[in-house]
Amino acid sequence: MEVIAPILVLAFFCELVDSSLGMGYGTTLTPLLLLLGYTPAEVVPAILLSECITGTLAGLLHHEFGNVELRPGARDFKVALVLTVFSLVGVLLGVGIAVNIPAWAVKGYVGLLVLGIGVSILRNHGREIPFSWRRIAGLGLLASFNKGISGGGYGPVVTGGQVLSGVKGRSAIGIASLAEGVTSAVGVSAYLCSAASIGWHLAPSLLLGAVLSVPISAYVVSRLPTERLTLVIGGVSTGLGIYTLVRVVV
Repeated sequence: MEVIAPILVLAFFCELVDSSLGMGYGTTLTPLLLLLGYTPAEVVPAILLSECITGTLAGLLHHEFGNVELRPGARDFKVALVLTVFSLVGVLLGVGIAVNIPAWAVKGYVGLLVLGIGVSILRNHGREIPFSWRRIAGLGLLASFNKGISGGGYGPVVTGGQVLSGVKGRSAIGIASLAEGVTSAVGVSAYLCSAASIGWHLAPSLLLGAVLSVPISAYVVSRLPTERLTLVIGGVSTGLGIYTLVRVVV
């Protein structure tokens, strides 16, 4: 397997955004790779494979930089655990029915969902939001379902949704990274167990480019104020939602 330089650079910048904000890798990279002429069977499994490594690495580095507390017993660890458990169910459902859903319907649904979360974050910025375990569990199911179908749509829902569930912005990013890593690993396993013909030639370039960006992202997050991060998360969620919907129409 060879490393394709333009794909490596693309993965680097998409993962830089994702690990810095907890969203944007698969949501941005999937449509870009499809525009370059690659098929969903080449793109989605390769993205899931790269994210199972980089997501886990990003979560651990966010912990080391003090962005999130992932020691057993801490609330951040419990949130990550609940998200992961419910994500396992959602991603298996998503992969199982991915071949039966029109691509435009999936993109439209994810776009509307992410846009709604972004607008809600911006509208509720500055308000004290009570923490909710029920919302956390629902987020895991919903976001991982998106992930299994399209390779994207997990980070915006989980990161933005955590903020709407009472989790601080910096913690939400670290938690989302770790949960997405485990969820992606399950998604890769599901594709491997399926009868679908999968091309893995994109995987080395995506994996190398994404891994190189993770330490930079974790350091950047450790230096940004939590309040500013919340606004950025809301703004980026809104932008990604609009971008996804535009891609459905255009």
